[in-house]
Amino acid sequence: MIKSELVQHIATQNPHLYQRDVENIVNAILNEITEALARGDRVELRGFGAFSVKHRPARTGRNPRTGAHVSVEEKCVPFFKTGKEMRERLNKTDGAG
Repeated sequence: MIKSELVQHIATQNPHLYQRDVENIVNAILNEITEALARGDRVELRGFGAFSVKHRPARTGRNPRTGAHVSVEEKCVPFFKTGKEMRERLNKTDGAG
């Protein structure tokens, strides 16, 4: 599912809202999560999961084609850990097993 499909799905479930308003809400939520991560904050959505930032130190990597050593700069990468409720829903068995 891409963002436009998400907006369309939410707008369909909430006919009292205009699609452009739903799109603004979705964009606002994603922007707030992004800004919090950029500040180094952790964003936790109970039952869904938690977004955080992991720091990766500089290291020496290897070009897989040539085998040459290359330096990889330090960087921060986003990390998502699923919440307990989401994990349970994803791993729910239907009893046929």
